[in-house]
Amino acid sequence: MSAPVIARTRAELAVARTKLDGSIGVVMTMGALHEGHDVLIRAARARAEHVLVTIFVNPLQFGPNEDFDRYPRTFEADVARCESLGVDVVFAPSVDEMYPGGAPQVRVNPGVRGEILEGASRPGFFHGVLTVVMKLLQLTRPDFTFFGEKDYQQLALVRQMASDLEVPVEVVGVPTDRDPDGLARSSRNRYLSPAGREAALALSRSLRAGADAAAAGGGPEATLAAATEAFTGTADAAAEPVELDYLVLTAPNLGDAPRTGPARLIVAAWIGRDTAAGVPGTRLIDNGPVSLA
Repeated sequence: MSAPVIARTRAELAVARTKLDGSIGVVMTMGALHEGHDVLIRAARARAEHVLVTIFVNPLQFGPNEDFDRYPRTFEADVARCESLGVDVVFAPSVDEMYPGGAPQVRVNPGVRGEILEGASRPGFFHGVLTVVMKLLQLTRPDFTFFGEKDYQQLALVRQMASDLEVPVEVVGVPTDRDPDGLARSSRNRYLSPAGREAALALSRSLRAGADAAAAGGGPEATLAAATEAFTGTADAAAEPVELDYLVLTAPNLGDAPRTGPARLIVAAWIGRDTAAGVPGTRLIDNGPVSLA
């Protein structure tokens, strides 16, 4: 396959964009691409005639004590991966190129459902996410954009934004890609030690236990209780600290959990964090569908 066109500026992107004749699918990333991104890119390739990948570590979505500087940057490997998957264009702007006037004064407000879960734990996070997503949609003008279900709240809010603001793009959700042991693939997994990786299985095990309880006829309370018990059991046996941030059962649109029908279990936790020793740990999120009988 031919190497993708690398666009570093808006002008270069505009030129590359005009040469794509046919439908365009965009996959937005912060780089450090892994097998989970491969799934997104393949989904885009299946739906669109051309695939454009953005690589941009967005400072707006990192809080003052988060890992912006630590976030892995592996651009050459990312481009090689994109080439192997048949990506047509990679847009990799600098911070100054994306925000030429400095941090934007006008940002997308995610609404009340952007202030819960990740929004509560990371204030301002979704303001930054939706602002950069909107900018990238305006710059790339795709027919489709692809987001992984692993970041379920992000996917739901991007869909809501596109609908509410009449953005002419189809937002496509792609099921979470997992390692054989069940751990959801994430760029942050590379921070985990072998013991931390085993401890991180508390997240996926809690989701499986909750889904199994629901399938056995358990209601919302029993489903959440089973998920919590599985998380706690794994965390207590782990060789590294596991600190739960939240474990909740919601409606698919992030509203209150229904008594019956489709629902979503969503979990976030810190792996290996030791506040007393000043060890930041690794924050992971995961989620899975549940069918309440």
